[in-house]
Formats: sequence, structure tokens, C-alpha cells
Amino acid sequence: MTCASKIIESGHGRIVKAYLESLNHKILLFFILAGLTFLVALYAMAHGAYEISIKELLLALSGNGESAHGTVILDIRMPRVVSAIIAGWGLSLSGLCIQSVLRNPLGSPSTLGISQGAAFGAAFAIVLFGSQVFSATMFAFAGAFAAGLIILILATIKRLSGEAIILSGVAMASLFTSATVLIQYMASELELAAVVFWTFGDVARSNWTEIGLMTAATLLATVYLVMHRWDFNAFSAGEETARGLGVNVTGIRYAGIFTVSLAAALITAFLGVIAFVGLIAPHVARRIIGDDHRMLIPFSSIIGALLLLAADTVGRLVMGSGSLPVGVITSFLGAPMFLYLLIRGYQ
Repeated sequence: MTCASKIIESGHGRIVKAYLESLNHKILLFFILAGLTFLVALYAMAHGAYEISIKELLLALSGNGESAHGTVILDIRMPRVVSAIIAGWGLSLSGLCIQSVLRNPLGSPSTLGISQGAAFGAAFAIVLFGSQVFSATMFAFAGAFAAGLIILILATIKRLSGEAIILSGVAMASLFTSATVLIQYMASELELAAVVFWTFGDVARSNWTEIGLMTAATLLATVYLVMHRWDFNAFSAGEETARGLGVNVTGIRYAGIFTVSLAAALITAFLGVIAFVGLIAPHVARRIIGDDHRMLIPFSSIIGALLLLAADTVGRLVMGSGSLPVGVITSFLGAPMFLYLLIRGYQ
């Protein structure tokens, strides 16, 4: 073997070793975040107005605890915890997909008007049919999904760029917000209170059937993103480069937005408006592990789940016997991030 061959082989070995070390570090970090999410989940189920020790919690989860503990944990706190994890997971993947296919760091269900469409649908149903959970949920889903569908139709007809799609989403959000304000203006005091209450995102609203539907939609979005992870990596280099690599840019973009809009619409319909989770989580994940979607997808999912679960737990414990709406907390976290991205993007 020549000296040059030895040098090349030695350099290749160092690159492979560095890659494997980096990969192992990222995998370890993912399991640390997953373990932290599990610990926060246990803490959330054990603490509240009715305190339960860890021992009593484990006994209740195994079916051997007191009936009162079992009722509090299995019927009240566990659905809330699972709902927060699924919603954080789904919303973060929605934001990741939108940001990736549009190549815009401000992309999220909120900036595409999906959340505002749900708020309009719920307000319309409450004023028209009264405070019925089923009608409000169905109309909220219809409003959220219609917002995403309108954006896709406009993008298809006019062949809009990624930036134009975001601007169209902002316009749709403004339109739905104005329509919601108009409905609130015409509503009675009781109807107005119900509309305002619905707009506060709350992970405690959903039952196990609704959690199952949210999980199914989120899993569908996850499978789609994982199947097209290499396509999303190609998007990072630009549309022309992606096309040169054989990526169906238009098809991936529209199918991706359609799939994640379904998940975001269901989550928003069942839980209300939870803003900025889809914006924050993908950016935090990028800061940690970079732009490789093979890692970005699982990291965005676990960070979104941890973020929303922690926000809900803090809001519940701060209020004592009450509960501060989680949408308020995520908005306080997300608004500075939104402004930071705007300032950084236009410097």
C-alpha cells in the first residue's frame, strides 16, 4: 500500500469515527430528552391540588392502588398528560414540515391560518348551536382544515412561491381573526364567554377517543415525514437543487402541508388554539442537532412534547386548584421567538 493510500484510508477512518461519535451523542441526547419527558409526565400525574406520592402513583398505574388515587390519575391526569405529549408532538412536526417545504423559518400552523380557522369555526358553532362540544369541535376542525385547503388551492392555481404561501397564510389568519371578532361582537354574554374560553388552548378537554384520533393523525404525519426525510434534506439546499436530485418539489410540498394540516386541524379542534409550539420546537431542535431531517424529525417531536407538557404542568401548578390555559404560556414563549426570527431574517 502506497503512502498516499495510507493517508486517504487514515483520513477516511477518522471521518467515519467522528460521524459515529456524533451519531451516538445525538442518540444519547434523544434518550435523555425522552427520559426527561417521562419524568415530567410522572411529576405531572403526582402533583396538583390532590397530592399523590410516587409510590402511590406507581401502585395506581399498576392497578393495585386506592380507588381515589386511581380515579384522579387514570381518569383526570393521565389523559391530560398523554394529550399534551401527542399535541406537542403533532404541532411540532406540523411546524417542521411547513418550515422545510416552504424554506421559511416562520412557517407554522399559526402563520398559515390553521389555528385561526379553527377559532372561527368554533365561534360560529357556539353562536349558532350553543355551547355544544360536538358541534364546536366539528366546526373547528372544518375551519382549520378549510384554511389549509384554501392555501393549497391558491398555491396550486397561482403557483405561489414558499414566501407567497406564508403571506397568503398571514392574510387568511387575519381574515379568520376578523370574522371571529365580528361573531363575538354579535354574540350574547354567555356565548361570548364560551367563545373566549374555547380560544384558550387546554389539553384537559380531550377524552381517550379524541386522543386516539389525534394520535392516528400525528402518526400519519410522522410516517410521511420519515418516508420523505431525504427529500426534505434536499429542500434545505434550495428548490432547484432538489429538482436536480429528482425530488418532486411541488408534490412533496402540497402533500406535506395537506398531511400536517390534518394533524394540526384535529389537535386544534379538540384542544383549542395552542400557538407557537410548531414554531419553537423545530428551531430548538435545529440548534441542537442541525438540519439533517433523519434526526430533526424525532428531536422536534420529543422537544415539542416536552415543551407542551412542561408548559401545561407549570400552568396547572401555578394556579393551585385552577389551571392557567396552556395556550397563554406557549404564546408568552413563542412571541419573543417570532420577533427574534423576524429581526434575524431581515437584518
